[in-house]
Amino acid sequence: MTLSKSILVVEDNEENADMLCRRLELRGFHVSLARDGVQAVARARDALPDLILMDLSLPEIDGWEATRRIKYERTTSSIPVIALTAHAMVEDRQRARDAGCNAFETKPVDLDKLLVVIDRFLGTGATAVA
Repeated sequence: MTLSKSILVVEDNEENADMLCRRLELRGFHVSLARDGVQAVARARDALPDLILMDLSLPEIDGWEATRRIKYERTTSSIPVIALTAHAMVEDRQRARDAGCNAFETKPVDLDKLLVVIDRFLGTGATAVA
């Protein structure tokens, strides 16, 4: 199945990044990776992905600031950003919304649940693939 939708995964933990990227690629997404907030902003600007999965605890600049910068730029402001984080407190959720995140999912990632959220933004039918 070819979805031809692109997802930028922003994750500094190598194991988490590898697992998430491989699982998304198996579902037909074109996946690129950024390891820190500075790379995330640059890759969003250069690649214009259809969706961004943003870890919030990142080196260089954190995911909250990276999201603010992405949402501030005219060319990237409409890209949906889904926060992926171990920060699960209510105030973390609100802080992510305030930064411009369109959705918030906690780690460890529940891929089935995440695919439903991705489908809500991209309309890919990705949840139908096992």
